[in-house]
Amino acid sequence: MRHLNKLLCACSFVALGLPVLTGCEGGELFDVNAPDWISDKVQEIEDSENNNQEDIYTFGSTDYSSAFWTEFSKYYVVPDGKIWTAEFELHIDPNATNTYKNFALVMTNDVDREGEGYKEYGVMRYDHQPSGNSEWGSYINRSYVQSTLTFETDTDEGIEKLGGKVTLTVDRTVEDFFAVTMTNGVVTKTYEQPYEWENLNAEASNTNIRCFLVVEGSYIDFLSSKIGTTGGNVSADKNPKSMVLKNVPQYVDAGTSLEEAMAGVTAEVTFEDDATKIVSASELSFTAIPDMDTPGAKTLVAAYNKTFKGENCDTPIMAYANFEVVEKIVSIEVTTQPTRTTYYYYTSSATASLNNRTLAFDPTGMVVKATDSSGKTRVLDNSRLTFSTVPAKVGLQIVTITAEAGITATVNVIVKESQVLEVTNNKTTVGTMDNSTPFWGDFSDEFNVPVGETRFIKFTNFTSRVENYHNFVVVLRKSNLIEYAVVRADNCGWGDGYAACLTSGGQADWVAWRDEMNGAKVTVYVTNCGNGTADVQAVMVGNAGTTSTQYYLGINTIDPNDLNFALTVENAHLIFGE
Repeated sequence: MRHLNKLLCACSFVALGLPVLTGCEGGELFDVNAPDWISDKVQEIEDSENNNQEDIYTFGSTDYSSAFWTEFSKYYVVPDGKIWTAEFELHIDPNATNTYKNFALVMTNDVDREGEGYKEYGVMRYDHQPSGNSEWGSYINRSYVQSTLTFETDTDEGIEKLGGKVTLTVDRTVEDFFAVTMTNGVVTKTYEQPYEWENLNAEASNTNIRCFLVVEGSYIDFLSSKIGTTGGNVSADKNPKSMVLKNVPQYVDAGTSLEEAMAGVTAEVTFEDDATKIVSASELSFTAIPDMDTPGAKTLVAAYNKTFKGENCDTPIMAYANFEVVEKIVSIEVTTQPTRTTYYYYTSSATASLNNRTLAFDPTGMVVKATDSSGKTRVLDNSRLTFSTVPAKVGLQIVTITAEAGITATVNVIVKESQVLEVTNNKTTVGTMDNSTPFWGDFSDEFNVPVGETRFIKFTNFTSRVENYHNFVVVLRKSNLIEYAVVRADNCGWGDGYAACLTSGGQADWVAWRDEMNGAKVTVYVTNCGNGTADVQAVMVGNAGTTSTQYYLGINTIDPNDLNFALTVENAHLIFGE
């Protein structure tokens, strides 16, 4: 982690609330203490005949919320006989628990996504899971895939090893050979195919292969590329223009150092050409005006002095925010109980063996008041508090609320088993009988799940058996079709509420599982837990009699008064009423 030079002096006009702060010349506002702070920056673009471009932009949500197939890079066209090389920073969610939360390379014919005639050669993710779906597509031969890091399941540890500066190459320079390399110096994944793919373009004279990247639960800062691009302009490195501070604490206990108090602060920096990046506190310089020594209102001044690529910028930028230094909290009390105090759960055979199952506490509507060492009281924002989980056991349960070490209060909640009711679909099938229905191509009815209840539906699942995801899909959404989350039969999902959920992991033998899912008898359960979360459980009895299960517990962002679910398919079909 890098530490920038600290601000050493303050401008009194900042404390008076100037609406805009910009860099000061002559070092009057800060002591840069190093000549390269404002040194001239020279950026050279490599030899034009190599077509090396400073291709700088960010894609994917910087809060790690991007679902699969929602955020894409530009298109990169690789002609026959050429090599495409790209460099980018891959940001992995530090809280990610699934190995597929990284990026995937998609290789297609020379047509835009969703365009007429669009065809894919295949998709390769950076993680490598031989028993899972880390590569797929009709033209991908997985026997040619190798990696220095192999995951047995998609819940194995080690996804953080995939982050950092990645170099990606797609090589068509050798006749009758096609190769892909992904490496960050720690993990290297390769695909070396001893033949060229057939030409999927409509015109035989067009031998281009088009590539793009897609993220899931991660984001990418693109740094450079070789070989021409389509879909956007390229530019040299970018200087910062402005920034907005995030996660600035409202209150800071007296005696806390500025560095410690602001350790969780981030800044969204906007660069030239409106490129953006989230930077951490370690990349910012902070000062507090007038000081941190006495209680009272303070102004936080933050400075940033880097370009998009991390070089020293031409002119540093600044932003400010307000916070308050307060006396240390000595006690807290709950003055208003939470809105929801009754929680529900359901146990199917998918979760019957799950030990120590818990539900998330919902603080909605709760008010907690703190008393400090001087006797003053103030209301604490619930985001500053931590909460113990709720055991999924019938009866009264005690939740501990913690403001800081040793400063706690409690509230009571009631846990009940949910009521269970079967629902039926009005039509007998979803998806075409030949399993050709594309993803999102057909839906079941919409089924409402009231607070504290579980709805279940039974059907027979038929699949093309080509990919793990060629099966049923469960969609959780509001009555206006705004989605909470989408979860599949094969331990995968996405959406605002998906990241928080606990999953059961994948199957031990994906090939056997895919075969048995063709004609499998499936029961899907959806529970409205009443605490702003929902559970999805699936019990699947295969065509050979083998029972497999899948669950997604604690999908959050749910409005308990507006929870619905529907079924859809991809290269599969469902039959109801058998």
